[in-house]
Amino acid sequence: MSRATTYSAVPGRTPASPAWRVLRSLILLVCCLLVIIPFASIVSTSLADAEQVNATGGFVLWPDNPSLDAYRAILSGGIVSRAMMVSIGVTVVGTALSLTTTALLAWGISRPGSFGHRPILLLLVLSMLFVPGVIPSYLLVKELGLINSYWALILPMMINAFNVIVLRSFFMSIPREILDAAKIDGAGELTVLTRIVAPLSKAALAVIGLFYAVAYWNSFFNAMLFINESAKWPMQLVLRTYVVNNAAIGAGEANAAGATLPPSYALQAAILVLSIIPVILVYPFLQRHMTKGVMLGAVKG
Repeated sequence: MSRATTYSAVPGRTPASPAWRVLRSLILLVCCLLVIIPFASIVSTSLADAEQVNATGGFVLWPDNPSLDAYRAILSGGIVSRAMMVSIGVTVVGTALSLTTTALLAWGISRPGSFGHRPILLLLVLSMLFVPGVIPSYLLVKELGLINSYWALILPMMINAFNVIVLRSFFMSIPREILDAAKIDGAGELTVLTRIVAPLSKAALAVIGLFYAVAYWNSFFNAMLFINESAKWPMQLVLRTYVVNNAAIGAGEANAAGATLPPSYALQAAILVLSIIPVILVYPFLQRHMTKGVMLGAVKG
């Protein structure tokens, strides 16, 4: 009786034994459960009713009677709903400004004959090595009159040196023949950037835009330093205050005066879920560009 021939998915590699394949599958399953169970528990806790949350002492693995009371309480016009609008506005405006300025700067220093491209590139590299401290940053923002302003959440992080260098490398990988042909046809630098380079750089721009959007959405330290009014807090500072620091959420914060609030654990879980929903919704549309954009940007230095 002839033995069945087994083939490896990778040419030249000996196929794994059945025992190793089973062990590898179990390890992968355990890793997946370690990620899924805590996330599912947070979602379940936010949907559980007050009786079940109080009975379990906090976290719920599966809600018996799903309820949206926690979401209604925190989205009924209180501090959480305002923080969501602040974070969405800062993320959208900041990402648009950051992507525009980063593309313009990267395009300028990617051109060999552009004025001062080498000193500017050196300054960008030095800014990655020598990061200013908290006190100089605060004094600069204060002198600019941006304390307690939404611009204090955007301008200090509008240009990231790493993103500029990655985008510059991507621009330099575009064949010069395409750019020279456009200039022969009479196209200027801005036209070449917007009509030719930008469409060819969709993957890189999508990755850089995702980097900026996630950075703006997750930023809380600048808000903690520069924003004095709780009405101007972004979502992540609210998350830090009520979830990380375990501050009590009152009826005033949830705009539910005279009403019975859901348990604290359910409110905290609902805030946590709302803070990660935008990233979960946006990431699948840009995920296919992640590897391609970063790898292509690293071809040339």
